[in-house]
Amino acid sequence: MHLYLQTPPGPGAPRYCRIALEQDLLGGWTLYRESGIEGGRATLKREVYLDRDAALAAFESARDAQIKRGFKVMITQGIENAHG
Repeated sequence: MHLYLQTPPGPGAPRYCRIALEQDLLGGWTLYRESGIEGGRATLKREVYLDRDAALAAFESARDAQIKRGFKVMITQGIENAHG
């Protein structure tokens, strides 16, 4: 599952946030959170979860936190199967 969020257009370069949840070969889940300014530096954080439900809850929490900060969802991939 991948989400790409961006701040609305305004003065200066827009900020972005990419949130991705991927399963590894051993059955664990990794949550990636990348954020920064378009065309500038970025920060990448990684969290590992053993349980899919905990990983999905963290994904949704990260998404909700960014939306509360004013980010808008621009691109989604794999979200429709989130609870399947």
